[in-house]
Amino acid sequence: MLIAADKFKGSLTAVQVAERVTAGLRRVVPDLDVTAMPVADGGDGTVDAAVAAGFERREIRVAGPLGDEVTAAFAVRGDTAVVEMAEASGLQRLPKGVFAPLTSSTYGSGELLRAALDAGARTIVFGVGGSATTDGGAGMLSALGARFLDAEGEPVSPGGGGLTDLASADLTGLDPRLTTVDLILASDVDNPLTGPKGAPSVYGPQKGAAPDDVDALDAALGHYAKVLEEAIGTKAAEYAAAPGAGAAGGIGYGALLLGARFRPGIEVMLDVLGFAAALEGATLVITGEGSLDEQTLHGKAPAGVAAAARAEGKEVVAVCGRLALPPQSLGHAGIRRAYPLTALEPDVVKCIAEAGPILERVAENIARDFLV
Repeated sequence: MLIAADKFKGSLTAVQVAERVTAGLRRVVPDLDVTAMPVADGGDGTVDAAVAAGFERREIRVAGPLGDEVTAAFAVRGDTAVVEMAEASGLQRLPKGVFAPLTSSTYGSGELLRAALDAGARTIVFGVGGSATTDGGAGMLSALGARFLDAEGEPVSPGGGGLTDLASADLTGLDPRLTTVDLILASDVDNPLTGPKGAPSVYGPQKGAAPDDVDALDAALGHYAKVLEEAIGTKAAEYAAAPGAGAAGGIGYGALLLGARFRPGIEVMLDVLGFAAALEGATLVITGEGSLDEQTLHGKAPAGVAAAARAEGKEVVAVCGRLALPPQSLGHAGIRRAYPLTALEPDVVKCIAEAGPILERVAENIARDFLV
């Protein structure tokens, strides 16, 4: 039995999901052999998943999205590091109810990358998602040695809004160690930097951007890419249009400028966590996340787990808080059956508050259906 589920956002971490499912299964089959492998797709929870798989957790003080210091973690095993931008620049780093779509910065994410370099990493998995920011990665690049100046030769203000005043960009001061590492941009989205499917238009509202803010940010990021094209040539424009450039408020663009290669986050994480080896001995795989919906089918963790398991002929079921996919879609994704918490407790508020005990009961049902 292999449990490879993502978090139930707002209720349970991926580690807690695995613990609760294990407890429920063993209530029905006490001696069941269970391997728990919490997974993530590059967004928040990615470092925790790596630590659960045996990576060492490291913590440092970095700049949060508003410039205040926060304690952020990354994970290291051998010469591989897992860095999660949300640890430094995520929405969870903002005060409750506060959004700063024009001024929040990814500077702290750059500090995390620098810390990974200091730790001797030769491969860095850079998981991006859940950001509070829409600055195109300018803050991150600044922390790594780039300079973004206004017409007076002064650094532009932090955040995407400040890029409106950008007059020149200088990347010659970037940390030279970046040219010697394999930097992997791990994301579950493939949006370009700007335009109707770009970072401001698609994800800006989630970060508190009003329609006027979205327009301002889209124009600012477009201007940013043009100034960078003047500085480093046509590849700046090519990266802006590339899949993943718009990930996490455009930090994907900044990562591509650093030479990163884009890969779907769940694929990268399954490789890093050693999923293939764990899958070999499994007769049934349980995956899941808080909401199984259309987004799940586009690069989210359960779809990636199911695809990898199906390729090896393994049967997959899913647990979730709510289910918004018909059986046919689940089947196409390689999931035989889904078990939502709402099937046992229709009250969504109660489901969120009591997710753990309800999930244990769900797991008991899975054990009865597939293991007895």
